Amino acid sequence: MKTKLYTLITGSSEGFGKALAIECAKRKMNLILVSLPDSGLNQLAEFIIQNYNVDVVPIEKDLSVEENCMMLFKEVEQMNLSVNMLINNVGLGSTMFFKEGNIDFYQKQVKLNVMVTTLLTSLFLDMLKANTPSHILNVSSLSCFFYLAKKQVYGATKSYVYSFSKSLRAELSSDGINVSVICPGGMNTNPTTIMTNKSNHWLARQSIMNPDEVASIAIKGLLNRDEIIIPGFMNKLFLLIDKLLPSFFIKMIANSHVNKFKSYNIGNRNHELLPDRIR
Repeated sequence: MKTKLYTLITGSSEGFGKALAIECAKRKMNLILVSLPDSGLNQLAEFIIQNYNVDVVPIEKDLSVEENCMMLFKEVEQMNLSVNMLINNVGLGSTMFFKEGNIDFYQKQVKLNVMVTTLLTSLFLDMLKANTPSHILNVSSLSCFFYLAKKQVYGATKSYVYSFSKSLRAELSSDGINVSVICPGGMNTNPTTIMTNKSNHWLARQSIMNPDEVASIAIKGLLNRDEIIIPGFMNKLFLLIDKLLPSFFIKMIANSHVNKFKSYNIGNRNHELLPDRIR
């Protein structure tokens, strides 16, 4: 009898995580969806079951607590679920000067963006090896390629995710596990970011994408075993410009853009988008 396989997605109740869940369901993937308690996860699971005829297992956990990551893995094991695709999407974003934050916030940001991705990958690695061909998709950010004011800790965590993914890909390719990393720019994920995105200058507005567009590109790239996924023509163009123009000029433009925005902290229900174009 063929083993039923599941795609596990963290931070999946809204925003980009929700779009990833629906995109995977459209492709007839069974899902394990993980998000914070009282985040609408059960309603999303029911919607997907009714509309896409796939199996969906919702698990409510605050993954910023290390023990909950362990519990998540044990629950998946106890339910005899076999994961062949792990999507590390959960995270915490921010746009603020370093002095405006506090150590508790930064610790939580590092935990969610760095440690949860690392820990869940470690916990599910043997299961992924047992269910090859398998995949890991880590969600980084376009901001990992830039060094911006008000993005110091966030950008550093996303640089970690980028580097971790590329190294892990080289290490696990012989085990039949593909590792891809997606680096999105700005997306219209909720009313706050939509309003802020509309206030951007014309060029920045051209790069804004909807979560369902990015999710489609992400899963297509993952199944194609792409190493780095940069969604959208404009985001690719920004990276090209960054390579071609002098660094001092890039810094001047980037910092001028970032300073337009007030300090903004984003909750950790999902890997939410930052209010400017660079994620």
